[in-house]
Amino acid sequence: MSREQQRGPQRVVNAKQASSECQPKGDREGRAAHFTAKTKDSGPGPERPLALPGVLAAARAESSVRNRRDPPRQRTSGEAGRISAEREVGQCREGVRGGHSTVEAGESRAEGRAPASVTPTVAGKCQGMVTQDETQHPRDNVRKLQRRLWACAKRSRTRRFHALYDRVYRSDVLWEAWRRVRKQQGAAGIDGETLAGIEQMGIGAWLTSIQTALCEGRYRASPVRRRYIPKAGGKRRPLGIPTVRDRVVQMATKLVIEPIFEADFQASSYGFRPKKSATQAMEAIRKAGNSGLNWVVDADIRSYFDSIDQEKLMLLLSQRISDRRVLKLCRKWLRAGVMEDGTIRESLAGTPQGGVISPLFANIYLDAFDRMWQRRCSHLGTLVRYADDFVVLCRWQSQAKEALRQIERMMQRLGLELHPGKTRLVNLSRGKERFEFLGWTVRKRRSVQRCPHLHFVQRWPSPRAMQQVRRRVHELTDTRRAGRDIKELITDLNPVLRGWGSYFRTGNSDAKFTQLDDYVHWRLKHWLWRRGGQRTRFWPSKWPQERLYGMGLHQLRTTVDYPHMPRQYDRR
Repeated sequence: MSREQQRGPQRVVNAKQASSECQPKGDREGRAAHFTAKTKDSGPGPERPLALPGVLAAARAESSVRNRRDPPRQRTSGEAGRISAEREVGQCREGVRGGHSTVEAGESRAEGRAPASVTPTVAGKCQGMVTQDETQHPRDNVRKLQRRLWACAKRSRTRRFHALYDRVYRSDVLWEAWRRVRKQQGAAGIDGETLAGIEQMGIGAWLTSIQTALCEGRYRASPVRRRYIPKAGGKRRPLGIPTVRDRVVQMATKLVIEPIFEADFQASSYGFRPKKSATQAMEAIRKAGNSGLNWVVDADIRSYFDSIDQEKLMLLLSQRISDRRVLKLCRKWLRAGVMEDGTIRESLAGTPQGGVISPLFANIYLDAFDRMWQRRCSHLGTLVRYADDFVVLCRWQSQAKEALRQIERMMQRLGLELHPGKTRLVNLSRGKERFEFLGWTVRKRRSVQRCPHLHFVQRWPSPRAMQQVRRRVHELTDTRRAGRDIKELITDLNPVLRGWGSYFRTGNSDAKFTQLDDYVHWRLKHWLWRRGGQRTRFWPSKWPQERLYGMGLHQLRTTVDYPHMPRQYDRR
């Protein structure tokens, strides 16, 4: 009796039904695995030609012998790579956990996506309180989460995320948020709680209380403390200082939602973004100016942080986030109010300038302007934006005037207004005019030694930047501090000089650095002379610059290092 007769009547397999294209993904993989186990034999045998696609073809590729409880065969490198890729995709979807897309249901089924859901933990939603054992490497865990969120947001522009709140109060996220807030230092809020006091009380217990409050929905945002800092022209800039607790929760929320919006931001935005800097913005201006874009629209938004429409900002946030609890957190911070002179004033517009999450809100709000410019006006010129400061470089004057008109229309749609006294058109051709941007003075100059007939874009510290650093050096070398040692004074000066020099060292700052070095040398000699009193025996010739540099004083003139970028020449 043949083997087929012993097994009895078998089901007839239709070739069309057995095709992998006509079966669901789960059914297809299950049938392939079942048929693979059936087709293994104890010894090698002649291969039988199979003309059926789908399940039979998959089983044919797996093995031609019957499985009789032998050790499992080793996967080939190609199959192992495929399984590894499927596992990575599964981990990415599991990491987001709850993100869903606004694409049609048919597309989701074609991609094999399951319905978005939140997987509860065994011990309840507050499982996993903040302990040091769980946070040995919080930075790595947060980076993995951010990469997954960014990848999921990058794949679909219409995807909205509705399960992010439980990521905000995760233990490693809170520890990383505390580390960043601690690094930034900062003063206390209206509750008087300081960073040093929290460290004495115990960081773990303090973070656990925040986690419990977020878990149980008892977190409330406190009003910010109003402080003013001086501006140029005798004006003052208002700042809002949140409490340390609010700063940690804001930082945790920023760590979670920032990668989602980073996937959408335009390349023309450089301010307060990961792996973006003011130096890159200035290099973009230099390249555009050297390519022949000589007309600049130097724009300034009047009271930007105080003029943001909160309802429009929440609408922009909801385009990517549908988690109501996260949106509720953002709304709490926007409407927390401001405490000034013991009185709490409600804030109906704007975002507090000084909060941890305020720069992200500012970028999200102006990203709508970046998109409108890229979609409608990119032919007019190149946009370079750093937070609320931006310039547009155009080739012709007519393009610059049209760009200015379009910018005013876009700002009106966003509820913003350009400052009429600070917005102007600048002509850079042949070094006729200059403009200031991000603390730099930008102007075209001739290269006398190399190409006298060409003009290149150059930049150096602006007069305002020079005035600020000279004022700071003057304060540190005040003669009322004469009782100290010269080495202690140098120790106080070096952080100021290094910080200022590290920002301005990438331009044509040789002359300005030399001026500041000479000023610091003169102030130190003046300090040494006044320290001796009326009958001093101080000899200025005994204190040259080389002696002070030998004692550890930071020298600026040797630190200029221009970025190595491809050069583009302008023959105008």
